[in-house]
Amino acid sequence: MNLELIGALTELEKERGISKELLLDAIETAIVSAYKKNYGASSSSSVRVEFNQHTGDIRVYSRRVVVDEVEDETVEISLEEARELDVNYELGDVVEREVTPADFGRIAAQTAKQVVIQKIREAERSIVYDIYSNREGDVVLGTVQRADQRQALVDLGDVEAVLPASEMIPGEVYRPHMKLRFYINEVRQTSKGPQIFLSRTHPGLLRALFELEVPEIQSGEVEIKSVAREAGNRSKVAVYSRDPDVDPVGACVGARGNRVQAVVAELGNERIDIVQWERDLSEFVKNALSPAKVLYVVTDEDEKVAHTVVPDDQLSLAIGKEGQNARLAARLTGWRIDIKSETQADELGLYEQFIREPELPEEGLELEEAELELEPDLMDAEEAEVEVIAEAEPEEAEEMPEPAVKEEPKAPAVQPISQQDLASLTNITKRKSWQERFGAIEAAPTPAAPQEKQETAKPKKKKEKVITDLSQLISIDFDFEKEK
Repeated sequence: MNLELIGALTELEKERGISKELLLDAIETAIVSAYKKNYGASSSSSVRVEFNQHTGDIRVYSRRVVVDEVEDETVEISLEEARELDVNYELGDVVEREVTPADFGRIAAQTAKQVVIQKIREAERSIVYDIYSNREGDVVLGTVQRADQRQALVDLGDVEAVLPASEMIPGEVYRPHMKLRFYINEVRQTSKGPQIFLSRTHPGLLRALFELEVPEIQSGEVEIKSVAREAGNRSKVAVYSRDPDVDPVGACVGARGNRVQAVVAELGNERIDIVQWERDLSEFVKNALSPAKVLYVVTDEDEKVAHTVVPDDQLSLAIGKEGQNARLAARLTGWRIDIKSETQADELGLYEQFIREPELPEEGLELEEAELELEPDLMDAEEAEVEVIAEAEPEEAEEMPEPAVKEEPKAPAVQPISQQDLASLTNITKRKSWQERFGAIEAAPTPAAPQEKQETAKPKKKKEKVITDLSQLISIDFDFEKEK
């Protein structure tokens, strides 16, 4: 039977990785305790057990010190008795004598069995702890064994782990033999052995799933900067590309969304927003508040607050259901975000903080507005000049008979006016318009039309005072009929 024990120890060393020497030392210590317990030896007695690894024999030796006067026979022996065994013993030497009982083999075998089982358990626990204590933060594939309202037991292959109710995704159902991915949240060493606590709500699970699905993240071209998650409902992921030719958002979404859909399916159809990380905090805050459109962002470094303004119709979209979108954006950026609509910002007078246009564009706009304001003035000036010229000519015509009135007391007779003079009075040439003088865009200059055609083509512009006055003249006053 002892040979079978040696063979079992050899197999354990191969299968479980437990050192054979460690097991043998433990067995020897256990056999010493068993001998003292079963054969009435005092705890202070010195006993040595010899275990032959080749034959499997077990021998027990008692050890006593050589002294002049014996006070405790279990640990001391006189010099005379020692020299009866061997004449070479001196004071202070240790005398060993075999005290192996006849039926000690059965007791030794039973004790060795118990010790081996205990050592196997302790070795397995220490191995498991050493392995999983270095894997905190990793994602493992496990099989659900059983689940209740308090916790779920998950088999990881070589150890059983615990999924607490606080780390379960709300609304997710865990059935036996269901295979899922879990995040190793904590590893504890207890009296019952190492305990591994898993999580399905940790943001690290989302990060690890993207690393598994996106090759660009594994290669280092795309980096996940931050993750904000409300498990079972919605999450936001900020990604950044070290290669300018690689779109980080497109790489995480994949062709037709196959990569992000794989992650969504693993997390129970949890909605995931992938945004691009920016070095400029204002741009990063705008991206974090997507799908809402942000008009202005002003950051307060002292308070670490980002003040934002969104259109009135997108205020609820920026805040989200029960403030979810704003909360996730704040966690993603690490800044508090204050969201105001355009109307609220106008009422509070916040536009002065947001709108800061440079001076040069304002001067340019003022010059353009000034030019636009001068154009109607030029037109008015042109019309005024036309009226002045039109009024000046009839005054000269009226002033012509005034010297005659002064020289002769009597009113002079009406002198006949020739048709050419009348035509020169009635056909006054109008000044050219602003477009005709300065030129119009994509309009070729047209030759001046005859005066008669101008009158027929533009009848609506005959509003000059001179034309109105001359229209009162009739041909009878000038005797046109007689001349003809």
